[in-house]
Amino acid sequence: MAKLHTSEIKLKVGLDENRVPEKLTWSAEDGGIVNEEAKAMLLSVWDSKNQESLKIDLWTKDMPVDEMKTFFHQTLVSLTDTFMKATQDEKMTATMKDFCAYFAEKMELE
Repeated sequence: MAKLHTSEIKLKVGLDENRVPEKLTWSAEDGGIVNEEAKAMLLSVWDSKNQESLKIDLWTKDMPVDEMKTFFHQTLVSLTDTFMKATQDEKMTATMKDFCAYFAEKMELE
């Protein structure tokens, strides 16, 4: 039997006295990332047993709104690409791309 390799991704959240995130760092040593700072993170996992998505959305209190808008846009574009890879559904992917363009236009990102 082959030896199972595991990889670990670590997230650390520094909180202020009101438990509001002040600092986010993440590490993925297999990817060469150790204690990199971030201003925001969105994490989703699929609970197959309950057929539901579970998520953690965090951002530091000093995350600028204009950066948050860009972060969301880039996340939506990335999710569109991932959706296409996972489903091969070209019609819905095109619809999602249209929405991403609309989002960018309304947010005045492009």
